[in-house]
Parts: sequence; C-alpha cells; structure tokens
Amino acid sequence: MSERAFALAFGFIKQVGPVRIRRFLKHFGSLERAWAASLNELVAAGLTEKAAANQLECARSIDPSQVQDRLDKMGIRAVLWDEPEYPPYLAQIAQPPHVLFYKGTLTPADNLSIAIVGTRNITPYGKQVTADITRYLVGNGVTIVSGLARGVDAVAHKTALGAGGRTIAVLGSGVDVIYPPEHRRLAAEISTNGAVISSYPPGTKPDGINFPPRNRIISGLSRATVVVEAGERSGALITADFAVDQGRDVFAVPGSVLQPMSMGTNNLIAKGAIPMTSPAMILEHLNIPQRALQTAALPSDLDDNEKKILHALSTESRHIDELSAALDMPAELLGALLTLMELKNLVSRDTAQNYSAIRDWKY
Repeated sequence: MSERAFALAFGFIKQVGPVRIRRFLKHFGSLERAWAASLNELVAAGLTEKAAANQLECARSIDPSQVQDRLDKMGIRAVLWDEPEYPPYLAQIAQPPHVLFYKGTLTPADNLSIAIVGTRNITPYGKQVTADITRYLVGNGVTIVSGLARGVDAVAHKTALGAGGRTIAVLGSGVDVIYPPEHRRLAAEISTNGAVISSYPPGTKPDGINFPPRNRIISGLSRATVVVEAGERSGALITADFAVDQGRDVFAVPGSVLQPMSMGTNNLIAKGAIPMTSPAMILEHLNIPQRALQTAALPSDLDDNEKKILHALSTESRHIDELSAALDMPAELLGALLTLMELKNLVSRDTAQNYSAIRDWKY
C-alpha cells in the first residue's frame, strides 16, 4: 500500500491532526509504520496512554486499502499537504491540515482568494455591503472564501455564484454533512463552481469545537480577510485573529456606533484592522491589478447629483477637493454622496482620496 493510503486513513481519525502527523513522521519515519504501531510504541512517540488507546480503537474500523474507494463512492476528493493541488496559501500557515476533503474543484485561480465573513444576524446594511464587495472582487478574478453560515457567509457565496465567480465554503463538519441544513442546495451549487471543503472526515457532525479550526482554514486559504459585520463575540472575530497570526491583512467595514452588529468591526479597526470603505482598497493594498472597466448602462435610480459625479469621473480619477471645485458642490455634501455611491458600487476610492468610476458607464 502507498504512503498516501495511510495518510488518508489517518485523516479519518478526528483526533489525529497535523501536529500528531508530524510527530509520527519524525518518530516512525513513515505513516505506514505509525499505523502499525502498538500502544507502547505510540506512547514512546509522545502520545498519552489514553490518546494512544483512543487512536487504536478508531483505527480498528478503518482499512487504509479501502479509504480511496470509500471516498470515490461518496463523490468526495482529498488532497494531502505535500501534493501539488494543495492550496499554496494554506500550506504556508503553521501546522496546515495534513488532508483536505472536498467536493468540487480546487484550481490555480483559487490562489487569488479573499475571505468575506461576518455575523449570522446580518442587517440590510451588511447585506448590501457584502454583495457589493463580493461582486467587485469576483469581477476582478478573486475567489471568495467563507464558511457557509447564515448571514454574511451565505450572501457572499450566493453573490459570488450569481456574478459568475468561484467560491469556496469551509465547513466545521464533514463535506457530506451540510450545516445549516437549509444550505444543502447552496453547497451543491458551490461545488459546481468552486469547492466545499473540510479538514474533518466525512460523517463528522457539526460541533462547537470544530468551528475555530474551521475559521483558521478560512483565513489560511485567503490573501486577506474582510469582516463585514460582527457583534462583540462573533466567530468572525476569531477568523480575523487567525488571519493576523498568519500574517494576512484584515479589513473591517466600519458601521454605526449605535449598531450592535458593527461593534465587532469597529473594535477591529480600533485595534489596527484596515477600514474598508471601498472594495478597490483591498486590491490596491494587496497590489492586485484591477481589471479593465466593463461598460455598463447607467443605473436608472440615480439622482441628479450622482449623475454629475459619475460624469465628472467618466474620463479619469479625481481627488475629492478637485471634484468639489469642478462640480461647485460643498465638500460635506459631496463626501456624503461619494460614501453612498461607494456602497452602491458605483465609485471606488484609494487611500489618497482619489475617486474613480467602477464601470465605464454609458450615458
């Protein structure tokens, strides 16, 4: 049997993570020898007697020679950390999962991934911002990573699919156990243009202790993490913490100090997260080239001032002060309108306060 067969077999024992796998490789020299080890040999490798006994008990029901066939019958794929298909950004984190189970496809295009996460109790503001950010990033070739949860996660996945982009859902359960159950159809759609992945073996039920490690994978797969809305104790903040530990950028969408779902994001900004006031800021900060603007019909619901602003930005980006003078519009009114137009995904802003049109609008 190949070493891969034993690596997959160990992936079916939930208690065996990347730390233990590395320990086995160092002590035994191969996973095949580790699989055949006795209780005393496992203890000699550094396991407690209880952990060794639990591992041996789990292994009794697994035949390494049949694991791949079992996965094939379930329509589930697996990739090991030393295989070329393993996501390169995830491979860079400390102790990456030694195996990922997934439905769908993992492609080189997913190397440009950004996580969008947030509260399950999404507000209308959060829903609009999530959709706008997602559409913009997908339009620039970015794969959207999230956790398939209700709220921000679901909006991000659905918007990415609706915009014709790729998206990856990371689960805190086996890829054959979709949680929440009402997202089974969404998970199936994701697997047709992206992937549903997990470090947990098929059959694993969702459990509270599974989700922090799941969040670590979400941030690990991604060049950066965007937190849209989050309460003071939201799981999205755990994802942000992991991103910081992994040396990845964290963007947070500012919100009203009176809105509970903005307390977490506002606190992130106070702690050093990058305030996300325009999706273009994400690409600019990560030095990702923006694609050429696509021509689009001018939205029909714009007021006269918004039309004037877009017309003034039709040929070049302009600083807010220059724009204020050109339009003879008070800076306070212009600033408010531009903020609203950013949220509508009509204009973008860089860190120097230069504004640009998101599309080549037809007039």
